[in-house]
Formats: sequence, structure tokens, C-alpha cells
Amino acid sequence: MKNSLVQKYNVPGPRYTSYPTVPYWDEAGFTTTQWKETCIRAFNESNESEGISLYIHLPFCESMCTFCGCNKRITKRHDVEDPYIVAVLKEWEMYCNMFCSRPKIKELHLGGGTPTFFSPENLKILIDGIMAHADYMPGYEFSFEGHPNNTTRAHLQTLFNLGFRRVSFGVQDYNNTVQKAIHRIQPFHNVAKVTFWAREIGYTSISHDLVFGLPFQTLDSCVDTIEKTKSLNPDRLAYYSYAHVPWIKGNGQRGFDESNLPKDEEKRKLYEVGKELLSEKGFHEIGMDHFALETDSMYKAFNTGNLHRNFMGYNASKTQLMIGLGVSSISDSWYSFAQNEKNLEDYYARIAQGELPVFRGHLLNEEDLLIRTHILSLMCRFKTEWEPFGKGYFEEMPEVLESLAEMEQDGLITFGKNSITVTEKGKPYVRNVCMAFDLRLRRKAPDTRLFSMVV
Repeated sequence: MKNSLVQKYNVPGPRYTSYPTVPYWDEAGFTTTQWKETCIRAFNESNESEGISLYIHLPFCESMCTFCGCNKRITKRHDVEDPYIVAVLKEWEMYCNMFCSRPKIKELHLGGGTPTFFSPENLKILIDGIMAHADYMPGYEFSFEGHPNNTTRAHLQTLFNLGFRRVSFGVQDYNNTVQKAIHRIQPFHNVAKVTFWAREIGYTSISHDLVFGLPFQTLDSCVDTIEKTKSLNPDRLAYYSYAHVPWIKGNGQRGFDESNLPKDEEKRKLYEVGKELLSEKGFHEIGMDHFALETDSMYKAFNTGNLHRNFMGYNASKTQLMIGLGVSSISDSWYSFAQNEKNLEDYYARIAQGELPVFRGHLLNEEDLLIRTHILSLMCRFKTEWEPFGKGYFEEMPEVLESLAEMEQDGLITFGKNSITVTEKGKPYVRNVCMAFDLRLRRKAPDTRLFSMVV
């Protein structure tokens, strides 16, 4: 039965860090002026009560990892650091000049690329420059992604001194054959070293990112990776399904043949066995692809219903306004989305002209906001509710519920009086459940392949 479910539901589908998903944005109905208006509206509604979030994209990497689909620039020249920081701080100043008061930062995340490509001294310049125009919100959480091969103790100490208490180390897999295929040679010793340093310095949440479904992965190699991870006892971890999307221009996912990838039941077993091994160590499944110990803020947020999901992934708290700084970053005011220029030279040119470097976006209509709430609830709580012909109800709800009947028969969901709950059996297929609510996807199936496989 398990095998047939994987074969039945393993279809291309979004990961729902937003709704509508980026391929379904109405770019023609969007202007930067409208983005600014919704940004200011969201700031005025939420800055004092919950603060705002910042995502800063640091795109540089010294080498190409062939599993990665992120926006990056490969270079070994570190003289690129200074001009990039200057540009990001100019962009931030433009936003601050739009607001009527100083922003209160609740969450700040450095992503990439490789944030630890930048020197500790330059990261300090960046964060000091950000905070020169902002205040810390009580209960703030600053986090960054660290590459175990180049994260130094100075990186960890400098960022800790600047208020960072959460770090995520990209591990992916420890098997030598897999590491060669994805061009990410990274000894266990390097991961252990930075994990011990972070714990010794005082970081309160240390995360490891693992990936299943990579080329040449086997059940034995994944078990070995999980056991090594357990020995380091991170506070939380992500166990992501590898998204094979080689059709995305320039993402580098062409260093191996698709036949080298574990598929369907084989791939799903890698996750299920990993989940079982993590459970033995006290890790709880949180949302999709994430696990946390009971002492971690993500576990507590999941239990209290405060878990949130946006373009930064899962977060332990919610802010209405999330501003993305840097090349390709995406911002979210709840009422609209906006993405920065994806080409670095175009990003620099817009900044030099004194313009926000936004090149596309989407204004959410009332239906979008309603569907977004349902999908967010399913992704964060494995449940969604509505009132008949009232709150949460929309015109096409009967068709959506009818389309979910087969999932109920397969034991993936249960229907309440006015609710849907994803079962334990159905958690691996939560993206499929969300797709039933995705009215834009239902109305216009893509003509070309846009998304990675669900399983």
C-alpha cells in the first residue's frame, strides 16, 4: 500500500513558501509603487506589535555544489565583499526612509550562497550598518547559514557578539561518493568542529541541513549520515527532499545523470528510516522536512500553533512584513510579494540609480489571501478550518473538498465538521493536500515542468 501511494502521489508540486507560488504571480498587475504602499501599510500595522523580519542574501560561493538550486555567484575573489555590502546597506536605507519610525527587527537571517564566504569583519560591518537604522525587538532571533568548511571560530564569535544565537550548518551527506557527485567534499571532522565551537560559544539553537534523494545515496549511506548527525546532537535539523530541477537556467544540477538518483519508494524509504532514527534520539517532526528537540523554539512554536512559514522557510514566530535585501531576495508584506533583480550587475545598477531593485512581484487579491491562510495552516499545523459560507469559506470550496475525497479514502486526511486534518500517514503528502487548495494551479496547469517532485 505504501508503495502504491508513493507512485500515486509523487507528482511535481510547489513547496509552498508562498501562495501564490512564484510561477503564478500576476507580474503585469504589479508595480514597485504598489509594493511600497503595501510595505508601508504592513509596517504601520505590525512594527510596534511584532516587529519585522529581514532576509539578507549573500550570493558568493568559492565553488559550485551541483545539488544547489539557489541564486549564487561563483568566485574566489573576496574583493567582491565590500561593494556588495555597500549596495545592501543602501537598499536597506531606502526602506528605512519609507517608514515613519525605526524598524524593530524580530528576525534576521543571512542566507546564500555562502554567508561565511564573507570575512567576520565584513559581516560585522553589514550587521552594524543594518542596526544603525533599527532597534532589536524583544525576543529577537538572528540566524545564519554556515559552511562547515570555511566557518571559523571568529565567524561564530563575531556573529554571536552581534546577537546571533542560531546557526544552520549545511551538511547534506557524509558519504564520499555522494559528496563527489554533488561537488561538496566535507569531512565529518569539519562539521563536528564548528558544531562544538558554536555550542562552546553559547549558540542556543544549532541546526544541521541534510538532504535525501541525492545521487548515489543508498539506505546504508543515509543511515550512516543520520547516525553521525545524532552523535553531534544538534537542536534542530532539516531533512530536505532533493529538488532535481536541472531545467532552471544556471543552477548547476547537471553534474550527474538522473538515473543516479533514488526514486519513488526507494527515495521515500530514505526519509522514513531517517525519521525513525531521529525519533529514537528525541527529535519530533515539525511541519514538512523539519525536526527539533523539545527544548528548541521551533518545537515549542509548533505545539502552540505559532509556527510560521515564508520565503525563509519555517520560523518559530510570525512577522507580517519580511524584507528581502540583496540580489534575488523576495520580500513579503502579506498583501504583496516583490523580488529583487536576479542578476548581480542589474542589482548594482538599480541601487546606483537610487531605486529599489525590485523587478517583479504580485499583489494578492482577497481570494489569494484566503487560500494563503489555508495553505499556511496546512503547512504549519497539518490542519485547516472554515465556517460554512463564512470565515475561511470560498466559492470553490465544494470542488476542493470533493477533490480531497480520494485522499481521505487513502487515509491521508480526515474530515471534521468544518475542517481537514492531515494524518500521520498523510504528512509526507502535505504538499499534495495544499495543491487541492491551490486555485491558480487548478485553473491553469503548467505547460512546462516548473516544480520538483513531491516525494
